Amino acid sequence: MTEKGAYRRLHERSLADPQGFWGECAQAIDWTRKWDQVLDASNPPFYRWFVGGELNTCDNALDRWIDEGRGEQAALIYDSPLTGTLTTFSYRELRDRVALFAGALRANGVNTGDRVYFDLDSYEVK
Repeated sequence: MTEKGAYRRLHERSLADPQGFWGECAQAIDWTRKWDQVLDASNPPFYRWFVGGELNTCDNALDRWIDEGRGEQAALIYDSPLTGTLTTFSYRELRDRVALFAGALRANGVNTGDRVYFDLDSYEVK
């Protein structure tokens, strides 16, 4: 089967059985608490996915890859043709910078569940 054919088959399955398809896909993510329901469609168009589930985005995006031995592999490549800047961050470097910034937020009174808004006009955190 061609790559295009495989994609089509997956796409069709996602439309025919969204709960089954996305429930299987979600098994590849580390959950701190598994969901009770894949999709709550009781209040369209305000659908809720993975109801009751909880995960740590940073852990899934960075920590798990470091734990699997890929800490020195490129995780983020910043390439600006405007400034000619090219910078590569490994999973370990990016995790350490995220932790440093999280510490700065915590030191400024930001806690779990808080929302932080940055005003691009005034450069103020609100």
